[in-house]
Amino acid sequence: MSTGTLLAIIVPAVVVMALMATAVTLLMRRRHLRARFGPEYDRTVEAADSRRAGEHELRAREKRHDDLDIKPLPSSSRERYTRDWTGVQQEFVDRPEEAVHDADRLVTALMHERGYPTENFEQRLKDLSVEHGRTLEHYRAAHEVDGLSTRHRATTEQLRGAMVHYRALFEELLSNGGRTHRAPA
Repeated sequence: MSTGTLLAIIVPAVVVMALMATAVTLLMRRRHLRARFGPEYDRTVEAADSRRAGEHELRAREKRHDDLDIKPLPSSSRERYTRDWTGVQQEFVDRPEEAVHDADRLVTALMHERGYPTENFEQRLKDLSVEHGRTLEHYRAAHEVDGLSTRHRATTEQLRGAMVHYRALFEELLSNGGRTHRAPA
């Protein structure tokens, strides 16, 4: 076989293998992002101009998250937050709107103590999405009802739902390294 014939066979084969390797790499990245962000993956990709732009946004969130100093809570803090949560739930019986506001403040304080920046709600969502993408919809729903209750437009059922939503994120934030420490219901 001549050198030209060998090159005509080898060069396309190398190009095809390189394209396949690139496709596999992209597919693995996509799977990683889907697994890590859960439902937040679809939400971000749908909101972006393209899948590529959405995935770029998610990778930027990962990078920012890696730069944060997220730390587990000492057991004394977990116990204090658990007691505080119990108090907020008890408050709901007599003062549901105030209890929802207090639940929001307690979740925000817990986020802050874990090391999450808490100045801006949208940024909080992005930062939380990296480790808590599966409970992020709970936080969005609870925050929306909290806003309604500020204007006294939330029903008791919506307020009750907000407490359930806040509890889902609260319990997840309270856990350390996958070892869940459930707050009392």
